[in-house]
Amino acid sequence: MTSVLVLALEVSGLLAGATVPWRGGSGGRLAAVRAPGRAALGAPSGRGPRQGWRGPRHDRAEPCRDVVLLLDLLDMAVTAGAGVPRALEAVGEAVRGADGERLTRVSVELLLGAPWTAAWAATSDDLRPIAECLEASWVQGAAPGPALRARAGAVRRDRRRDAREAAGRLGVHLVLPLGLCFLPAFVLLGLVPVLVSLASGLTL
Repeated sequence: MTSVLVLALEVSGLLAGATVPWRGGSGGRLAAVRAPGRAALGAPSGRGPRQGWRGPRHDRAEPCRDVVLLLDLLDMAVTAGAGVPRALEAVGEAVRGADGERLTRVSVELLLGAPWTAAWAATSDDLRPIAECLEASWVQGAAPGPALRARAGAVRRDRRRDAREAAGRLGVHLVLPLGLCFLPAFVLLGLVPVLVSLASGLTL
C-alpha cells in the first residue's frame, strides 16, 4: 500500500510540474519529449514517426509487474486532466523499469504521429489491457477513466476468483497427505493406550 501511494504521489508531481512544448510548421509537431534517464528528444527527423525512441527492447523478456497498478495510476492521471500520451509518460516515469520504458516509448511514438496499433506493436501482451482501455479515447475521443476503472475491477475479480479456486484445489490435494500424517498419531494416541489397557486387564 505504501509503494502504491508513493507512485501515486510521484505521478501527481510529474503531471503538475512537467510540460510538453509543441511547435507547428514543417519542422514537426513535437519540439521535445521527456523520457526517463535521457535528454529531451529533438523534433522528428522526417524519416517516419518511429524515430523517436531507441531504448533497449526487452519487452518480451520481462513481464508486466502488476497491470492493475498501472491501470489505477493511469486512471488517476487522466482524471487529473492529462491526455493519453502525457498520462502514459507520467506513469512510465513513475514506475520506471521495463514497464516504464514500454509506456514512455508508446507515449513518444504517439506524440510523433505513429498510429495507435503501431505504437503498441512492440509492447508485451501483459500491457494489452491498457491499450484496449485507452484506444477509444485516443481514436474516438471517449473518456478513458470509466474503461480503466472497469478493467481494473474486472482483473481484481478474476484474481479473487482464481485465488478461491486455487484454495479449493489445495484443500482437495491436502486431504491425502494430512490423512497420512494424522493416521499414525491417531493409532498411537487413541488405539495403542486402549489395547495396552485391555492387554493389562487380561494379564491380571
